[in-house]
Amino acid sequence: MRISKIFVTVDVIIAKIEQSDFFLLLIKRKNDPFKDFWALPGGFVDENEDLEIAAIRELEEETQIKVTHLEQVGAFGKPFRDPRGHMVSVAYFGMVPENTIAVAADDAKEAQWFSIKNLPKLAFDHLDIINTTLQKQNL
Repeated sequence: MRISKIFVTVDVIIAKIEQSDFFLLLIKRKNDPFKDFWALPGGFVDENEDLEIAAIRELEEETQIKVTHLEQVGAFGKPFRDPRGHMVSVAYFGMVPENTIAVAADDAKEAQWFSIKNLPKLAFDHLDIINTTLQKQNL
């Protein structure tokens, strides 16, 4: 019997509207891989953990933002998207009020809102995940 070496992660696209522009929340990674790069909040799904619960947990752990529901966008699993191994990420989307403040915590060095018109260079395949999400949400 062959044991799979594929891991499941979640990534969270959180948006808010401010001054008629859409802003996305990104975190600056504290650890390798992609240390000091901007990325979507997210991380590994724990054993026996529901995917949406994992996304809600990771969002709160890294940004202190609490939500009760996120919408699943899709799965992203191209080999080599993560240098640590074969990771399949399930992406989730949510909107928060314009006055929502993010505070970096856990393995996030910083948390910051960026206009979708002016995103920084991103870790992993997070730009692809964002673009797919924006298309699906008609943003």
